[in-house]
Amino acid sequence: MKMPKPTEEAKAAFAKLVPDEPAVTLKPMFGQLSAFVNGNMFCGIFGDELMVRLPEAEIETVKKQGGRDFEPMAGHKMGGYVIVPGNWRAKPPTALIKRALEVTRKMPTKAPKKKSAATP
Repeated sequence: MKMPKPTEEAKAAFAKLVPDEPAVTLKPMFGQLSAFVNGNMFCGIFGDELMVRLPEAEIETVKKQGGRDFEPMAGHKMGGYVIVPGNWRAKPPTALIKRALEVTRKMPTKAPKKKSAATP
């Protein structure tokens, strides 16, 4: 399966959408661009689509509005995330992004992965 590539316009629009605060970082994920708080991803783009992390009940609400499960690989749903419906660049879902940040900020801080020692 080939991963979708985001356009430079999508990356720029996403970077403007993410809250500008010291605890939030932007970095690549799945060859895309994602936003993290305390080492945990709370939203990102996948191709030109926007996904957010929400509690399951809130994911169901977004799906009823036209959203769908986030599947970085067909048939492999990434739990806790939903693709936001509609044109997120024309009508930014600021409330969903803030909610995703709020939910994710309450999660335990993710420790950085230790680099494995090179084997001779």
